[in-house]
Amino acid sequence: MTCPAGHTVALSDPGGQHHQRKASFGDLCTGCPLRERCAKARAGRILTIRPHHDLQAAARHQAATDPGWQADYRRWRPPVERAVAWLVHHGNRRLRYRGTIKNDTWLHTRAAALNLRRLVNLGLTHTSGTWHITPARA
Repeated sequence: MTCPAGHTVALSDPGGQHHQRKASFGDLCTGCPLRERCAKARAGRILTIRPHHDLQAAARHQAATDPGWQADYRRWRPPVERAVAWLVHHGNRRLRYRGTIKNDTWLHTRAAALNLRRLVNLGLTHTSGTWHITPARA
């Protein structure tokens, strides 16, 4: 890897549990005239390259340049953000239980309750043993 000042260091071998590679410039940053623009950390600039770096870079490029992607993002982001906001409302950002099974059960119950609330708000009724959604009148 090469920094903006032209210093070059080798990437480390993929290691650790996440198989990421690092480039540490360390002492090369100490007297560098570009340090203020490039590295704020006392230890100097450290770059981390993760296994899916190329895939993420391609996705970022698509997001920045593809009008179709941007239109889909503008279309779908608001309802997704709203659903997440409903899910975490009233202190539900934290898990209540120990263990994945209990938390998975809680999440499914919470999502079902929110879906039922949404359907009731859309006009869901139960008459004569059947469920109906009554369209809203304008």
